[in-house]
Amino acid sequence: MTLNRPSNVKALRFTVLAAASAAPLLFALSAAGKPTPVVFGTGVAPIFKAHCIQCHGADIASGGLRLDSPAGIQRGGKSGALFAAGHADQSLLMKRLTQSGPARMPMGFPALTTSELAAISGWIKAGAKFDGGGKHWAYVAPMKAALPKVANKAWVRNPIDAFVLAKLEAEHVKPSQEASKATLLRRVCLDLTGLPPTEEQQKEFFADRRTDAYERLVDLLLASSAYGERMATPWLDLARYADTNGYEKDLERHIWPYRDWVVNAFNADMPYDRFAIEQLAGDLLPNASRSDLIATGFNRNTMLNEEGGVDQAEQRWLTLVDRVGTTGSVFLGSTLMCTQCHNHKYDPFTQEEFYKLMAFYQTSDEPTLNLYDPSIDQMA
Repeated sequence: MTLNRPSNVKALRFTVLAAASAAPLLFALSAAGKPTPVVFGTGVAPIFKAHCIQCHGADIASGGLRLDSPAGIQRGGKSGALFAAGHADQSLLMKRLTQSGPARMPMGFPALTTSELAAISGWIKAGAKFDGGGKHWAYVAPMKAALPKVANKAWVRNPIDAFVLAKLEAEHVKPSQEASKATLLRRVCLDLTGLPPTEEQQKEFFADRRTDAYERLVDLLLASSAYGERMATPWLDLARYADTNGYEKDLERHIWPYRDWVVNAFNADMPYDRFAIEQLAGDLLPNASRSDLIATGFNRNTMLNEEGGVDQAEQRWLTLVDRVGTTGSVFLGSTLMCTQCHNHKYDPFTQEEFYKLMAFYQTSDEPTLNLYDPSIDQMA
C-alpha cells in the first residue's frame, strides 16, 4: 500500500471498493432453506462473543467448553462434540440453543434471535469451516474475488461495475442514469480538493467535448496543491495535530511545519513506507535532514499540561501512553489501549507487547520542551 495517487478518480474508486468487496459476506439460510456461504469470522464469532463467551471463554469455561477459539469450539466440552460438520439438525450446539426449559442456552438470558440461529445453523450445514483459522476478518489476507456474471454486460466499464451491477440485478434495481457534467464536476472537486469548482474550471470542463474530459479534469485536480491539503486533513486529525497545547491554559504551539510536511508528502506522491518511517523515526535515519526531523512531529502532537502543579513524571507517562495508542490506531488500524491494563481477549495483543512498544518511546530524551522557537517562524 502506498500513497501513490491513482491516475484518475475511477482508479481511486476501484481501490476503495475492491477492498470492500473482499470483505466476507454474512451468512444465513436462503428462503428456500438452502445454506448460503457462511463465514465464521463475521457471522458466527460475533454471536458467540455477544452471548456465550461470558460463561464459555478464557476466564470461565463452564462445562469445560470454550467458544472463544476454533480449537475450543472443535474440542467441545464435557458433554461431547458440539456438532458434526454438515449436520446442523443433529448438532448438540443447536439443540442447546433451541430447546425449551431452564437448560436452554444462553442460560438465564434471552434466547438467540431467529437470524442468529439461522447463521449458526447455516455455518454448520456449510461445513463449519473456520475461515482464516477463525481469525477476525481484519486479520485475514483479502483474496481476489472472481467477477460476478451480469446480464447487462454493456453497462460494465471496469471490474467494480460488475460487482455493483450484480447486486443491483439481484435486487431487480436498474442503474441510475449517468450524472450530469455539472454534478460530476462538483463531486470530484469536493472529493479531491475539498473546494467547489471555480468559475474558470466550470467553463473549461463544460467546453471540453473530448471523450476523456473527465479523466483530464481529475489529473489536473490531483496535480493541484489543494489536493495535498484535502488529503492531509483526515491524517492530521488522526495524528492529533493542533496549534495549541490543550488542557486549561491551551497556549499556542508552533508546529505548523509538521502540518506542511504532511501536505507536501501527499502532493509529492511520497510512498507510504517512507511516509510512515519519517514520522515514526525520521530523527534516527542516517544523515537525517531537517525535513526528517520535522516529520517526527507526529510523535510530539500530544497535549501538553502547563498547569503549575503538574507532576512532570505523570505527564511524561501520559505522553508515552498517548504515543503508543496513537501509533496503534493510526498505523496498525487497531486499538492497543486496552492492553495497557490486560491482554486483549479477542485481538492478538498482550499487555507485555504494549510496554515493549512503549519502551521505544521511553528512550526518547526530551528533558525540556521548548514551546516557542522564533527560528521556526523564519521557515515560512
